[in-house]
Amino acid sequence: MMAWTTTPWTLPSNTALAVGKDITYIKVRSFNPYSGNPITVIIAKDLLNAMFSESNAGLEFSEYKPGDKKIPFKVSGEFKGSQLESINYEQLIDWIKPSEGAFRVLTGDFVTTEDGTGIVHIAPTFGADDYRVAKENGVPPLIVKRKDGTFGPMVDRRGYMVPIADLDKSFAEQNVNIKTYTGFEARPVKNEYDATLASDAETLDVEIAVMLKQQGKAFRIEKQVHSYPHCWRTDKPVLYYPLDAWFIRTTAFRDRMIELNNTINWNPKSTGTGRFGKWLENLVDWNLSRSRYWGTPLPIWVTEDRKEEKCIGSASELKAEINKSIQAGFMKKNPLGKFSEGDNS
Repeated sequence: MMAWTTTPWTLPSNTALAVGKDITYIKVRSFNPYSGNPITVIIAKDLLNAMFSESNAGLEFSEYKPGDKKIPFKVSGEFKGSQLESINYEQLIDWIKPSEGAFRVLTGDFVTTEDGTGIVHIAPTFGADDYRVAKENGVPPLIVKRKDGTFGPMVDRRGYMVPIADLDKSFAEQNVNIKTYTGFEARPVKNEYDATLASDAETLDVEIAVMLKQQGKAFRIEKQVHSYPHCWRTDKPVLYYPLDAWFIRTTAFRDRMIELNNTINWNPKSTGTGRFGKWLENLVDWNLSRSRYWGTPLPIWVTEDRKEEKCIGSASELKAEINKSIQAGFMKKNPLGKFSEGDNS
């Protein structure tokens, strides 16, 4: 499966591949341009000539020699992406073994033939689409046990590769974001990553690509200019990362809200059927605990064993709960001692 990615540092966390259900794929016989070994690959039909030069289609396989710039190829099969679904493949980088259900071909509506190969690498721990499609299909994320005994992705919250037993020491403790994406200084053009701006020094992306090349698992390595999410305030690269969060299950009320919205006499009518109506149709659960700039303090108290939770609904209720804590010997005094009963601010 000729998958592709613009973030090679996520490849050690790969647990699935995604194809487009209605996209046409072909099977191609050729040679690996780096090793010269014969290969058979699957790629989107519309992107064949992006990887294999059309002028090489008539070349004889018997005349090819490793190192030749002109590499022959031949199409030997054609099928829809739906026929590839559920096929298993071997793990690309076997540093960590995930739980059962990994390394399968899935279908996703986000797969296109605009660039790449039409086959998308999926790392559920580092992308919203990746996480969603993996969860829907029962594909586990790749989680590692860290030195402190906690579990999490192969990259920590600082953006550094986590040192693990089977990880090559040259990769451990390397930053995946700062080195790869030019640095954290503000940029004049947002959402654009110009690979030509990157330092000549080897980055984690380059080191992983070289490793795969040496193992005969890479078909093409190149620098590209591509979009990458940046913080709209600082214009710094954003690292997608799974975090625990509190949500209000607004999706449970979606149908009722759509029903009520249809009873409103909107003026203009297009606001109700368009902007607001579409927002309701695509409603997701409301994340109250987003950190960084949009953090919302949650008045929810949780016991250490996480068996009991209490949501404080007012300042008077907070005062009453603190008094209970004082009586139980957990606190010495109530900071809301001068609080008046009618003040709920």
